[in-house]
Amino acid sequence: MKTFAKGIITATLCGIISVGMYKAIEKKDVHPYTNFQTNTPVHFTNLNSPETATDFTRAAEISIQAVVHVKTKSEGESQYYYDPFMNMFGGNGYYKSQAQPRLGSGSGVIISEDGYIVTNNHVVDDADEIEVVLNDKRSYAAKIVGRDPSTDLALLKISESALSYIPFANSDDVKVGQWVLAVGNPFNLTSTVTAGIISAKGRNINILSDHNAVEAYLQTDAAVNPGNSGGALVNTSGELIGINSAIASNTGSYTGYSFAVPSNIAKKVVGDLMEYGQVQRAFIGISIRDIDANLAKDLKLDELKGVYVSGLTDGGAAKDAGIEEGDIITKVGAIEVDNVPELQEQVSKFRPGDNATVTIKRDGKEQVMNLTFKSLNGDTKVEKKETAAINSLLGASLEEITKQDKDDLGIKNGIKVVQLIGGKLRNAGIKEGFIITSIDRKPVSSVDDLMSILEDKKGGILIEGIYPNGMRAYYGFGL
Repeated sequence: MKTFAKGIITATLCGIISVGMYKAIEKKDVHPYTNFQTNTPVHFTNLNSPETATDFTRAAEISIQAVVHVKTKSEGESQYYYDPFMNMFGGNGYYKSQAQPRLGSGSGVIISEDGYIVTNNHVVDDADEIEVVLNDKRSYAAKIVGRDPSTDLALLKISESALSYIPFANSDDVKVGQWVLAVGNPFNLTSTVTAGIISAKGRNINILSDHNAVEAYLQTDAAVNPGNSGGALVNTSGELIGINSAIASNTGSYTGYSFAVPSNIAKKVVGDLMEYGQVQRAFIGISIRDIDANLAKDLKLDELKGVYVSGLTDGGAAKDAGIEEGDIITKVGAIEVDNVPELQEQVSKFRPGDNATVTIKRDGKEQVMNLTFKSLNGDTKVEKKETAAINSLLGASLEEITKQDKDDLGIKNGIKVVQLIGGKLRNAGIKEGFIITSIDRKPVSSVDDLMSILEDKKGGILIEGIYPNGMRAYYGFGL
């Protein structure tokens, strides 16, 4: 019993000592990495928290009100058929089918409160009637102020005021990776908004057939489909950075990438169309090419930056400024250019007679040249191609022919039909490119000659002329 009692006492004392030691140790930070102060603020680290998410709602609200649905109607062409049975029973065997109207649709962007709307040229090309439907379902007949196939842009006008519009942003400030919204009417689904990022800048996709085409598209992965053409590409502030124009697709529908005309190009084009009735295009007078690895190796270049000057035009702006074949253009003004589309984009912002600095590299050394841009004809004049009267009366843009045209076709005078925007010339069957040499047997050498002949003219007129392929043609219609 005495031995058992000693054991109980010993075990009890050991327990008391153990508990005391644990309590003493418990007060210390034995495991500081797991100790947690409950008064420290904590946050989830997911990237979609309200504090960091990009909000598109304001940009969508602004742009939806200013993006319109453009509906077009054009008269189809009649076709002639031969019926041998009709020929057997006294007819001439030929009969004419009834033309079926063609309907089309796209999008447009209101850029001023008094009803100017920018869209794509291919949306309204060949249209005889244009209807513009606003987001609030109001509908208006629109007229074409002007078109520019070189950039695939067109300017429309509706008679209304106090309209919502989208302000232009500076597309030079657009960064690859920034968020954007595409707004338009795909598949006639009005006021559709999609989001994406800028995937690339200065893309040339070889979609325009015009020999003076300017392609320096913004590439985005925002979903764009048929019907989006002419719609808005906006930044998260709701400012216009581009006009949606094309998609890269094997199916005809969106498969990953779309392309928009940069806002700086669009702003200059529509400004020219408003003020002059035509685009005042500046030319630098050079042949250029991108610098690739093979060219860099042949020229022993240390880097592949800039645009290589492979040729010069006599009397052109570049040659007059002292630029030489073999130079490498690296900047226009303060903007760096690293490929042909980027250089074309910067040059497209200028008019004949405008001055700019061009930075080049020659023999490894940088030089800054002062350059005055010229027109295609080699002068610095800004010209009005025709008055508003011709546009409204004939529905055409006209320009005087060059000496080369005269030599090639063996003619002494004429004015060329550059664009048809609906009107008497198109209805008479005249096609773009036709050169008017005389009206009512009177020679025509300038737009002023045309205006003089048509002034106070009533009744029928006879137009004579020639096409670029040498085919002569005659057309008649009434005024």
